[in-house]
Formats: sequence, structure tokens, C-alpha cells
Amino acid sequence: MVNAADETAGDQESYVVGVDFGTLSGRAVVVRVRDGAELASAEHVYTHAVLDRELPDGTRLAPDWALQVPSDYVDVLRAAVPEALAAAGVPPEQVIGIGTDFTACTVLPVLADGTPLCELPDLTDRPHAYVKLWRHHAAQGQADRINALAAERKEPWLQRYGGKISSEWEFAKALQLLEEDPEVYRRTERWVEAADWIVWQLCGTYVRNACTAGYKGQYQDGSYPSRDYLEALNPAFADFVTEKLEHPIGALGAKAGQLTAEAAAWTGLPEGIAVCVGNVDAHVTAPAAGAVHPGQMVAIMGTSTCHVMSSDQQGVVPGMCGVVDGGILPGLWGYEAGQSGVGDIFGWFVRTGFPADYAEQAAALGRNAHEHLTALAAGQKVGEHGLIALDWHSGNRSVLVDHDLSGVIVGQTLSTRPEDVYRALLEATAFGTRTIIEAFETSGVPVDELIIAGGLTKNALLMQIYADVTRRPLGVIGSAQGPALGAAMHAAVAAGAYADIQAAARSMGKADRGVYQPDAERAAAYDRLYAEYRELHDYFGRGTNDVMHRLRRLRAEASA
Repeated sequence: MVNAADETAGDQESYVVGVDFGTLSGRAVVVRVRDGAELASAEHVYTHAVLDRELPDGTRLAPDWALQVPSDYVDVLRAAVPEALAAAGVPPEQVIGIGTDFTACTVLPVLADGTPLCELPDLTDRPHAYVKLWRHHAAQGQADRINALAAERKEPWLQRYGGKISSEWEFAKALQLLEEDPEVYRRTERWVEAADWIVWQLCGTYVRNACTAGYKGQYQDGSYPSRDYLEALNPAFADFVTEKLEHPIGALGAKAGQLTAEAAAWTGLPEGIAVCVGNVDAHVTAPAAGAVHPGQMVAIMGTSTCHVMSSDQQGVVPGMCGVVDGGILPGLWGYEAGQSGVGDIFGWFVRTGFPADYAEQAAALGRNAHEHLTALAAGQKVGEHGLIALDWHSGNRSVLVDHDLSGVIVGQTLSTRPEDVYRALLEATAFGTRTIIEAFETSGVPVDELIIAGGLTKNALLMQIYADVTRRPLGVIGSAQGPALGAAMHAAVAAGAYADIQAAARSMGKADRGVYQPDAERAAAYDRLYAEYRELHDYFGRGTNDVMHRLRRLRAEASA
């Protein structure tokens, strides 16, 4: 084994490449193995972005659909990796491995050789033949039935997911496929996480990663939900696991295979280097932030937020996206929670609520819309805007696990300004994170530290709001490309440069602790607002007033 920690300045340096596949683009980063220095990065925007209204041929999509085109992912390998490598000025022969991470649950139907069904000429107009993105929420009805039957039968795996599985996950999306397009389901030979599909393209070998199997596929204690259970859901679903899902599982940081000649030609990397087992964007970020001890929660904040934490305590935490033995770090229970919309909500408001006169002001000051609204909102005292919002514009992932919920803003008047609403939305997402933290702690799983990663760390007002609302010091990851860095670190382990991911984190991980400190006066004011948030949270989210679901049904009827 090459021990990176023992390299001297006189030795030939070794490097790894990490590729982070996000919602709208893919980013590649070239990292020095010895110390985690990021030499260069490059981004490639997906040509087709997110298909949420129509397919490329114009076929219309129903509400709550979110699809992608898998060839966009390969284009990232063709474009971003060579660009990052060239910018780094690193000789390709010194690159020893490549690692990837992906959004999840982002899943697609393929043939036995990995060909996506949407690439078959006779299926290009079939929505169910495409990649279902993590934020595809059209399988809520199937998820409701999965949960109800599991609760009725007292399925033991259900408690590992806080009592509910999500419509975003593998089984709900597959059941929707079966029930809405049986032909495409019949022709599906493998139901594959995109995190594993891209590794398949790199090394020619399909290896199912332990992270998505546990968190998105209900794989617990060595097995999936039983055939009897699946048959009770739908008789045609009985053999889903054995026929389309089950596959050998690779440990995180393990070597999936070697880079093929074809993938070497795409990327400009040497044929035969180590290709790491796939992983999830949030989970690879924890070691990149140096969070390798129990109680260190990492919140990866972008279009959505994923909260991941390892613990030596196993607890039943309501509304979790799962607790998996070794799901993040070997030897510890890995927890995942999340918020379905965060940056997406801020982006929605800018698209729909940023008036022309504000745009002119922002342009004159050299600011973009987000910078301008943030600067205006920063001048307010806590509660000055008189608003409270629920951050459910993309549903609620944790702790309610209900993607048919929707956003609310209470308190608007004719005097309400755009910056008032913008700040209320920033605060709502912080209240959502506090709700998640409290769910952990009331379940006997302590949260000792909060570290933030992702693109939203650039917004200092947002970070300070989170510190004040949660009453916790906030650390910030020392990388603008946390997931890509984490993927590269796992590649270093797969290539044999480090014995395990903890050892890699000690040399390659980076975070600044306690960058934002809670202010006692603001925190006290936020306690009052948070109490109102929780009143609304429970009123609309726990069945007192089911108006959001009724509105969803009315919309579906009108759209039919």
C-alpha cells in the first residue's frame, strides 16, 4: 500500500479525481493525495437540466415529475474531468484513482448491460423510461401504501426510517413504474441508482453501493423487504427485488474496478486506475469536513439540504431518511435527514418575486438578485418583517416525510417588501433544521456540533441565522467542492493510499470550526418565532388541517 502520509516532498506526488453529480451540473476536482489540496476544478452543466414539464420530444409530464437524461452524466466525464485535469497541470500518469458521488435517490431502468431504457428508439417518448431524479415526487401515493402496509404488518425495517419511507426512494418509484407503465417495468432488467450507473460506465462493472442500498433501498441487516410483503403491495411486484434490484453490494471506499479504455478516452485519465464504489453527495461530504466522530452533524446546503451524522447510539428518530450501520463511516451508525427545498425555495422567490425596480437597483450596485435581497434583509431586526413561513415548497422530507405538503407564508400585508419575504424564507429553512436537530436529541441521539457545507455557505446572513436559530456554533467546510473532495478522498482509499476513510480525513479533510457564533439576544427572539413555526408545522403537517392535500387533489383533477 502506498502510504500518502509518508510521502516526502522529493517523492513523485499522486493525485485523485472526484466528480460530484448534482441536480443541474457535474463538477470535477483534482486533489493531491498527500494533503487534500484542491488544484483545480471544472463544471459542466447538464444539457437537458431537469425535465419537469416535458420530455425532449415534447411529451408532456404530469405535476410533481422530475426526470433527467443519463447521457448528460457521461458528458460531465467527457468535459469537466479533462478540463479540471488540464487546469491543474497534473501529469495524467500521476492520477491513481477516480471517485464519484451522486444525488439520491436518483434512479433509472436499464437493460442487463446498463443501457438506459430511454435510449431505446421505441421508448424515447415514455416518461417512465427516463431517470427519476431525487426530487421526483409523483410516487407519493405508492409511498403512502408502502408505509401503511409496513405499519400494519409491523415490518421491522420501518423503524430504521423513522416510521416512514419517502416517495423519493427506490421502492416507491419502482412501484409507480409498475402500476403506470407495466411494459417499461417488464423491460426493466435492472433498477439502478445513478450513483452506481456512472461507476458502471467508468469501469464496466455494476457494483451496488452500500449507502444507497441502505438509505434508499431499505436494505437492513442483510436483506430487503420480503417477497410476501411486496406481493401484498401488488402481486406483480412480488419478485422486484430478486429480478430487478438485488445485486452484490460494495463497501464505501472499496474498489469497484479499473478505468476502462473507453472511459480513459473520455476523461484523459490513465486506463486501469482505481474506480471507487459509488456514493451519495451528502454522505461523502462528512469526512471531507473532517466529521469522523460521533455527534458531528454535517448539513450540505444547496438546492435542498441533507443532514448526515454518525453516532455510536442507535435510536429510532422520527422522520429520518434512515439509520444504517456503517452507512457513512465504518463502525458507527450513519443517520440521514433532510429538507426537500432550501436553495430551490430562494431561487423560486427570485424568479417570481423580484420586481424590475429591485433588479435595476441591484444592477447599479453590482449585485445579483440574491446578494441584493440578502443585503436588504441583513438590515432588519429579528421579527421586524412580521412574517413566518413554512419551508415546504418542495414538500417535507424530515420529519414529516410528506411530499404533498406545500409552502406557506403568514403575515403578509400591503406593506410587505420582497426582502421581508426573502428573509422569512431564509429563516424558515433554519427552523426546519432546528426541528430535525430536536428530533435527534429527543430520541437520545445527541448532536454536538453543526458543520455546514455546500454552495449556500457563501451567504453569511443565512449562516448567522442558522447559528442563532439552532443556538449552536457553526463550522464551515474548508472546501467549495465538499462532495467532490469527499469523492476524491474515497478514491484515495480505493487506490490504497490510505487504510480507511478516517485516515484519509485526517490528512485530506478540512473545516473551520465555530466560524459563526449564536447571539443570545437574537436567539431569544428566534425562540419566539420558532414556537410559531412549530404551531404551523403541526397544524398543517400533522392532520389538523389537511388543506394542502385537498389542494393537491384539486390541482391533479384540473390537470388531468
